[in-house]
Amino acid sequence: MSTLTASITQAARQQFNKIRTQTEQICQSLEPEDTVVQPIVDVSPPKWHMAHTSWFFEEFVLKPYSPSYTLFHEQYSYLFNSYYNSVGSRVQRDQRSTLTRPPLRDIYAYREHVNKHIVKLLDEISDAVATDVLPLLQLGLQHEQQHQELLLTDIKYILSTNPLLPVYKPAIATDDNKKTVPASFIDVPAGKYKIGYQGDDFCFDNELGVHEVWLEDFQVMNRLVTNGEYLEFMRDGGYSDFRHWLDEGFAMVNSNSLEAPLYWLQQNGEWHRFTMHGLQKINLNAPVCHISFYEADAYANWAGKRLLTEFEWEAATQAYPVMGGNFVESNKLEPTPADPETDGLQQMLGDVWEWTYSAYHPYPGFSKAPGAIGEYNGKFMINQMVLRGGSCATPENHIRTTYRNFFHPDKRWQYSGIRLANK
Repeated sequence: MSTLTASITQAARQQFNKIRTQTEQICQSLEPEDTVVQPIVDVSPPKWHMAHTSWFFEEFVLKPYSPSYTLFHEQYSYLFNSYYNSVGSRVQRDQRSTLTRPPLRDIYAYREHVNKHIVKLLDEISDAVATDVLPLLQLGLQHEQQHQELLLTDIKYILSTNPLLPVYKPAIATDDNKKTVPASFIDVPAGKYKIGYQGDDFCFDNELGVHEVWLEDFQVMNRLVTNGEYLEFMRDGGYSDFRHWLDEGFAMVNSNSLEAPLYWLQQNGEWHRFTMHGLQKINLNAPVCHISFYEADAYANWAGKRLLTEFEWEAATQAYPVMGGNFVESNKLEPTPADPETDGLQQMLGDVWEWTYSAYHPYPGFSKAPGAIGEYNGKFMINQMVLRGGSCATPENHIRTTYRNFFHPDKRWQYSGIRLANK
């Protein structure tokens, strides 16, 4: 192993240990019973997340590149494969709650087994093998960070369905009841903008295919839409007025009797919301979140504005400085108000994922990687909408201004919210 390879693998080992430990810290405050619950198909049991992220390293790194590696359990590939058809059959997504066995202690043992062998591989790796392994290892770590965010959002949904409305973690002391930052709109000039990842570090394949787009001038809201502003929409009959809604969205509202964002609950005439810290009164100045694309679009129509396209969103981050946001490292685990002492474009990164009015399509020149890795993103490029910016559950070193998240337009369990554009 060359000196350069040794230095790179040492950094990779440190990153690997840190990210793998973080996943277990997320689950540390859970009871074993919490880790097997799956209230809806979108939510996976925490135990499954912990096992699946280990299987990813086992399947794509250890099996091909560590000849002496012994599987922890021959059936785990069937139990903890997610959607990789190239790898073989699997437990269907809506059946993950049936996996009461293997017990949680075996999942932790599985993680330890995989960790030990990844570290061993990095200690012994040759220069030639490192060229193939290190990019796959990095993909596995980024994949695990995605699951860390999913873990938090899934845990929140799981706890919200418990009649006791249990607390995941106590709230930390903050100054989050500060005054509202007045809404204003900032000019973004017309012109050609380069879209897509242009750096040398890691990015996902769906960020590649740098291309130019022409954008007319537009205005972007200086901050995210707040709970208080969204409450005005609700009080004005927003959920019952078909004129604001796409047809599919209005059908969803009616079929599910929706009248507020997910986790909102009215008690004694006052709105509360379930948070990672239990049930709390609505903070009117904090960003509204846990809403679908349909709700975001309906609010924008009611307000006489519109949602940004994903290209406009990315162009805004090129036109103005990107300020630091509220990420998972803050331990707040809920979106926080914009800073009243700060001017400019706030909350572009962190707090909530921002729905855009852009379908999730490939960039020019997009191509899938060979084999199972090619199933990571490409096959989902239909019937989904793009979200940008990350959330309060996103690791800060995981997000980029070119990062493209995507969900079906009816999904509400993620920390998803609204930023407006002027028509």
